[in-house]
Amino acid sequence: MTKPDIDASKLTITLTQTPKELLDQSELKFGKYFTDHMLCIKYTEENGWEAPEIKPYGPLAIDPAAFALNYSVQAFEGTKAYRAADGTINLFRPEKNLQRLASSSQRIMLPEFDQEQFLECIKELVKVDQRFVPNDYGYSMYVRPNFIGTEPNLNLVYSREALLYVYLSPVGPYFPRTVKLFANAIEARAWPGGVGSFKLGGNYAPSMRPAMDVVSKGYDQILWLLGDDHYVTEVGTMNFFIFWVNADGEKELVTAPLDGIILPGVTRDSLLALARQWGEFKVSERKITMPEVVTALEEGRVLEAFGAGTACIVCSVSEVFYEGQNLAIPVDPTDPDAVYGPLTKRLRAELLDIQYAKTPSPWSVPIV
Repeated sequence: MTKPDIDASKLTITLTQTPKELLDQSELKFGKYFTDHMLCIKYTEENGWEAPEIKPYGPLAIDPAAFALNYSVQAFEGTKAYRAADGTINLFRPEKNLQRLASSSQRIMLPEFDQEQFLECIKELVKVDQRFVPNDYGYSMYVRPNFIGTEPNLNLVYSREALLYVYLSPVGPYFPRTVKLFANAIEARAWPGGVGSFKLGGNYAPSMRPAMDVVSKGYDQILWLLGDDHYVTEVGTMNFFIFWVNADGEKELVTAPLDGIILPGVTRDSLLALARQWGEFKVSERKITMPEVVTALEEGRVLEAFGAGTACIVCSVSEVFYEGQNLAIPVDPTDPDAVYGPLTKRLRAELLDIQYAKTPSPWSVPIV
């Protein structure tokens, strides 16, 4: 007998009796303020998926012996809702995030789910809390789906009970400036045969201590290097791009390949697609090493570098500490106060115009 999958037509909505006051947009910090409601969908192996429920935001009831709490059986995602100039609200490529959530959750043996029906439920949650979606360009509503194993069981098998839940957070600009990086070749964010390509909670906790260590030294993020050749992988929780004149004399935008170590970022995929549409320079997904970057800097071939992700969209890199040296990374030679390099600025502008529906695109999915 086929067990029930997620069915958006069975969604119930219970509205809060104590709505929150809206913050002034200037006070919005990333991930600090949450809306009135959340979406919850429970699963058991015996009965399948229960009816989805939107209810007031609040604590979850979870057994202390749950898989999520003991063995980090937890996957998550992050996408955003944007308010266009005409007042409509759009999600940006949400199907890509749900595909990645499905991939991540299957890696830790959480149950499959109907992605289209789950997306319909998420759209309803955004509709319910649409008053929280900021109006100004550069501001948005962060959408955080979580998938956790909830069965109370200390045996290292798989969780036969699970919970999908989603909450919302209005946010402002993440890095409204250039960032300084500390290259770390001692600790590894991910490694061959590991789970670096999946968005799992267990990937993030071990990076917190080294990340806070570099912040205490005056840097913003870690540039994660891997192996004896110092393969450049990711920057903090972002994909890393470098725009340079390569050793063959070609202008080239490069980011690391999806080799099982790199998280397949939605922003990463979008930027690569935009740059390839332009056809103005070579666009590559290939391995580069930090010694190659150093040589290119010494020869004046590095044009700019940036990190990319849902939270920040893009942020230019102005400095990298590597093997005892602070290496200056060009941002915009024509403007010493520039926050973005010319290519970073152009990519950001084109992507934001799609996200805010100024430029028509199938990537922008209307909700309201």
